Amino acid sequence: MIKEKTVELNELLENFSIEKKTYQFQGINQGYINDTYLVLDNNYPLYILQRVNHNVFKDVHGLMGNIANAFEFLQDKDYTAIDLLKTETGSSYYKQEKTGYWRLMTYINNTTAYDNATNTAIAFQAGKVVGKFHQLLADAPLESYVDTIPQFHDLSLRHNQFEESLISAKKEKLETSEAAIVFAKETLEKLKILDNSKLPERVCHNDTKLNNILFSKEDNTALCLIDLDTIMKGYFYFDFGDAIRTVANTAAEDEQDHDKITFERPLFEAFVKGLESNGAFLYKEEIDLLAWGAVFMPFIHGLRALTDYLNDNIYYKVSYENQNLDRCLSLFDFSNKALQEIEYMTQVVKEGLTPID
Repeated sequence: MIKEKTVELNELLENFSIEKKTYQFQGINQGYINDTYLVLDNNYPLYILQRVNHNVFKDVHGLMGNIANAFEFLQDKDYTAIDLLKTETGSSYYKQEKTGYWRLMTYINNTTAYDNATNTAIAFQAGKVVGKFHQLLADAPLESYVDTIPQFHDLSLRHNQFEESLISAKKEKLETSEAAIVFAKETLEKLKILDNSKLPERVCHNDTKLNNILFSKEDNTALCLIDLDTIMKGYFYFDFGDAIRTVANTAAEDEQDHDKITFERPLFEAFVKGLESNGAFLYKEEIDLLAWGAVFMPFIHGLRALTDYLNDNIYYKVSYENQNLDRCLSLFDFSNKALQEIEYMTQVVKEGLTPID
């Protein structure tokens, strides 16, 4: 890293309650939203320094409040805690006029993350840590959490945005995406089965793709969930479905060869067993609809990509014109494959998960 940047970042760290010395930094390029740096002392990693993207997250105070509240509960012998380092004024973040909002967290050494589950052991561990995450947050007061991205997984909102895009889209884009549009309309009807009024609200991660889980390099134990910017109120099937789309599917999210996109039953079953290993923490009403989460989450991500494609790519970054359409078609393909497995998934979760009495 260039010397000027190192000096600038060290000046930032002087605002946090840590030992005052000259640290080294490594840029971390994973993730597309925040600027992230590994903070080292004599080449030993100590902290993660991040600039929060204020263009994406408008309510940084609320976002950091959500994370701080969650960290108070996310401490257990089977869950590796992450701590926020306070500023000299006792805040969970520092605002610099020139560069924006910054936060500092403890770093968990000797860890790795996976984009896809390559075996049942990884899938089991993923299920176990997602279940532990929810078990630990079960008593967290919902009123303490603000919606930093309102209606993030609200299907009615995404449906309306999709319908509006159909009105304004160019004719050639409507023609190119005709098959995706047909699938979207058919699946929107099927997803009416999801009645959130029957489900308890929970504190959810809301972005539980597999690479947001840290694993130990030593024994491949899942340690904790990271990237908590989207932590807020939601329903458990959000986190279940988002995990399944990267655990039970061994292909990349934007895979264009749909023959490579599969629904792997052994991986699904291992994930469910991992959830159950924590003991009962879900209600019967949640378990009854859980399988539909594996259809819903890839579908809603795909619907957003399709909508953005029809709107001329104004939200997601693209490297070529039809990338959002390719993303959509890949996500829809897995959603469709999960739809074909709905009876199987329903049986597995019903037999594999013990409901709360």
